[in-house]
Amino acid sequence: MKAKIETKVEIITQLNYLLNEQISLLENTIKDLTNSRDEETKSSAGDKFETGRAMMQAEINRNAIHLNKARLLKNELAKIDINKKHNNVGVGSLLITTNGNYFISIGFGKIEIDQNNCYAISLASPVGQLFNNKIVGDIIQFQNKTFEILQLI
Repeated sequence: MKAKIETKVEIITQLNYLLNEQISLLENTIKDLTNSRDEETKSSAGDKFETGRAMMQAEINRNAIHLNKARLLKNELAKIDINKKHNNVGVGSLLITTNGNYFISIGFGKIEIDQNNCYAISLASPVGQLFNNKIVGDIIQFQNKTFEILQLI
């Protein structure tokens, strides 16, 4: 993986794209569920009607929680200064290690950049906590794997 500021731009762009897709999907799902719930006609079996509406409302609520989380992640991502120089690992750092590439930002998971995997992780994650404040050459152990920081952007 080419490790330059441009790589961070690509990562942020990809994460924003994925979050926007997720937000759009969740908004449409909530809208469809709300319409279905509201169009449900009351049958002679009143309990069955109420149970169906309650189940749809529960699904709407679950999707609303996911939508709120996606919006929060997007807001957190927008706060990251990709031009900041990093001498040690912190938010906005791109780490090239002996065991993968990591962008310290939001807890999103694996994305592909230039046919290479990169993991968007937060400092609050277990591995993020181990990387926090480390410098090039530092080594951490996580889940029986060794990670040496080769490059820090």
